[in-house]
Amino acid sequence: MPLNGFFSRRTLVRSMAGLAAADALGVQAQAGAGYPSKPVRIVVGFSAGGTTDIVARLMAQELTEALGQSFVVDNKPGGGSNIATDLVRQAPADGYTLLFVAVTSTINQTLYPNIKFDLMRDFEAVALGAKVPNILVVHPSVPAKTVPELIAWARANNDTASYASSGSGTSIHMAGEMFKVRTGLQTQHVPYKGSAPAMTDLIGGQVQFMFDNMPSAWPHVQSGKLRALAVTTKKRSPSAPDVPTMEESGVAPFDVTSWFGLLAPKGTPPEIVARLNKVMNDAFDKPNIQQSYAKLGAMAEKNSPQDFARFIDSEVKGWAPIVKASGARVD
Repeated sequence: MPLNGFFSRRTLVRSMAGLAAADALGVQAQAGAGYPSKPVRIVVGFSAGGTTDIVARLMAQELTEALGQSFVVDNKPGGGSNIATDLVRQAPADGYTLLFVAVTSTINQTLYPNIKFDLMRDFEAVALGAKVPNILVVHPSVPAKTVPELIAWARANNDTASYASSGSGTSIHMAGEMFKVRTGLQTQHVPYKGSAPAMTDLIGGQVQFMFDNMPSAWPHVQSGKLRALAVTTKKRSPSAPDVPTMEESGVAPFDVTSWFGLLAPKGTPPEIVARLNKVMNDAFDKPNIQQSYAKLGAMAEKNSPQDFARFIDSEVKGWAPIVKASGARVD
């Protein structure tokens, strides 16, 4: 073959490849420019009324107002949020089915040996929405006003003492397991399909204590329905400055923070991811969101999709040794 013919064909192939790439970029740009053109579903893996749901609905309202289409929260509880996560994993990567994820999913990567999804492989990180402390609360019938008193009471009532969680693998569950590991207690874990039904039974006295997310537990403390003993973070919460930390209460090391954020199926156009990220970051500057977060005891920090992806990776790796040390496993 003549050299000039060879180079001509190679040049043609390269030109065609370049046009294909440009065309793909053009399609993505169009997807970003016209997005959203119909309602968007945000799937939440927990029942309505829990902290994940509360924060998701705040962000859904901001997205709705900023982008001119309805962002509708769809609660799909069960399987420690795995049902919702796997549902979104299989959804089209077009930005119309999103996942409001919680720390639970990073714990589940180790807790469930046969899990179907991988957060880093199967999803696009959009934005971290909020961080909140967990808080140890007890039913008023429990004669404990401090963590050491709760430990003593639980040891004396080992056959009947139980703690609630919003589901196996949640930070609420793992905080309870960490408590058992640090103290040697053998209290029973009672999982629920979300924080709200767990809280209902705790207030009713069917279970005795819970490491709930602060936003959903704190109103019940303020009303006198529950008693707060400690927060699970390294520092006291500005929303509850009189409540000591677990470490101040003699249980150390102990540091559990719940967080929530938005994910999209892998392959979602970067323009759509960037648009969603910008709206959420902009929301953190709004007085109404700042006031809502302050009431919830929640904290927000502006972040890029890349920042959130790195954070998720660090959480998966950080929770793995804690899950293994607890011996907790879910098939």
